[in-house]
Amino acid sequence: MMSWGTELWDQYDNLSLHTQKGIDFLEKYGHFIRDRCAIEMEYAGKLRRLVKNYQPKKEEEDYQYSTCKAFKCVLDEVTDLAGQHEVIAENLQVFIIKEVTIFVKDFKEERKKHLQDGDHLMKILRNQVDALERALKNYEKAFRDADKALEHYKRADADLELSRAEVEKQRINMAIKSQHCEDTKTEYANQLQRANEMQRQHYTQAMPEVFAQLQELDEKRVRNIRNFMVHSANIEKKVFPIINQCLDGIIKAADQINEKEDSALVIERYKSGFTPPGDIPFEDLSRGGESTPIAPAFPHLMGMRPEAATVRGTMSAGRLKRRVGLLGLFSSNKEIFKTLLQYHNNVGGFGSNGKDDFSNLPPSQRKKKLQQRIEEIQHSIQQESAAREGLIKMKGVYEDNPNLGDPHMIEGQLSETDSRLEKLRGELQKYQTYMEESEANSPAGMRKNSGGGGNNNVNSTSGSSGGVNGVQTQQQRVNVNGGSNNNRDERANSAGEEEESLSRSASDSSVHNNNHSKLNSSSTQLPNISLYQREEPDIGTSHTSLPESDPPEYFDLPPLGTAKALYPFEATSEGSIPMYDGEELYIIELDQGDGWTRVRRQTDSEEGFVPTSYIQTIALDNV
Repeated sequence: MMSWGTELWDQYDNLSLHTQKGIDFLEKYGHFIRDRCAIEMEYAGKLRRLVKNYQPKKEEEDYQYSTCKAFKCVLDEVTDLAGQHEVIAENLQVFIIKEVTIFVKDFKEERKKHLQDGDHLMKILRNQVDALERALKNYEKAFRDADKALEHYKRADADLELSRAEVEKQRINMAIKSQHCEDTKTEYANQLQRANEMQRQHYTQAMPEVFAQLQELDEKRVRNIRNFMVHSANIEKKVFPIINQCLDGIIKAADQINEKEDSALVIERYKSGFTPPGDIPFEDLSRGGESTPIAPAFPHLMGMRPEAATVRGTMSAGRLKRRVGLLGLFSSNKEIFKTLLQYHNNVGGFGSNGKDDFSNLPPSQRKKKLQQRIEEIQHSIQQESAAREGLIKMKGVYEDNPNLGDPHMIEGQLSETDSRLEKLRGELQKYQTYMEESEANSPAGMRKNSGGGGNNNVNSTSGSSGGVNGVQTQQQRVNVNGGSNNNRDERANSAGEEEESLSRSASDSSVHNNNHSKLNSSSTQLPNISLYQREEPDIGTSHTSLPESDPPEYFDLPPLGTAKALYPFEATSEGSIPMYDGEELYIIELDQGDGWTRVRRQTDSEEGFVPTSYIQTIALDNV
């Protein structure tokens, strides 16, 4: 094995620089791992934020589809992936960065010690070499002086004019110089021998030992860098099986997507149960000279049964000139369909709107909701029954051994349980009745009950009570989603009877308007709005109200926008609602020039009219 001490005996400075660069490289590798950990942690954090941003806020109905369920699984797997990247970062910090920091510190201290030893040995050798150089200089000077004294002596001895005293003086000086030269020569020889011995030990023993220690230090650094790289790779390899499991989970979730099941769920979710409308009848103008009203193309969106719509579409409407929407908001069938379809798209389906019997839902949706409610009540009954059985057993134990408890306390709990069971059974019977009614009123049930007679049931309800002929009461109010209450069969009255009702409503409206009280000293009267208004300019009465004996019917309309109350308002008239300063309300109907706007509370869904000048429109959707 090649050694630095023998091969690089004269490269002390280069070895010192090399070892410093090696330690700097190890420290640089530690910084690389630290930055890698930061990237892993940042990536994991961004993955978690990504999952959080796309996580469903609540249990939405859309997440019943296989695609949405699969996406939910994908989000869970991505969360696990983020966790694995966090594991990588944590293990790198513990097993790599921490160890690198310790080794860098130890290597710097050990290198410093070895270099100090080397500097000390170099200093000793340098001092010996300096002593040798001084001895050599002294020897050279003494030799020159001795040689010059010998020359002077020879010259004086050859000169006959000089006295013997002068010659003897030169001889003595020559002898002194010669002796000094011998002494310096001896000192030089001793220093030379000492320097050679020290130099031999320095380059064969002392410095090679220092170089060997530096070599071992550098090899240890290189060996640890190799181990760190392998360990960091193993740390990442250990999480690969889990990452592969996460990816396999994503693939498995994707394989569970079933387009046929999703299509069936869409049908189950949005199926209304209505039958398609019948053919539009041909209008023969040559018979009576009057046009026949066409049945609505979407009777279920109008809150009507297809049978009732067919009856209205085939009966004469000679006295009915034109029907105007609520406060003129819906001026034509086109606007009605536009608004209803927009509401359907915004809401995303039919809602129960808080009704106990779900009568405002389409037949299929109502049956679905009722079945869910029945199952919930049955589950609650099972739980209460199990609790009651447990209480009965506990009561028996207490009666046998009064030390365990008081049986009278159990009797009170049994009484409460029996009360809850009785209430639940009443609820179950009520919803079972709703379910039977829903099945009877469904198109298939109605065809079965009528024996295929089509509109027989509709014609038989033309004389319904509870209001003027053909005009429904508030309990029979039509919902925008196409549902109705238990008396919805009474809506299918003849068109002639409805016209007579509207005529009587118009003739009596002036008397009814005088009975309204004034709001805030304003002469504007709060209107009662009927479902349809007739446009008869020859009648000099108001068309914005109905007699008090005939309450109006409304569409449950979607909000047209939001408004904010500028001033507090106390309701003093029928049909108005109070509001406080700063309250936010839903706009249901716009001001039609009478100074009143119909609004709905956001808290309890109460609807009514407020002065238009008392509110400020915040947002208004285009309809």
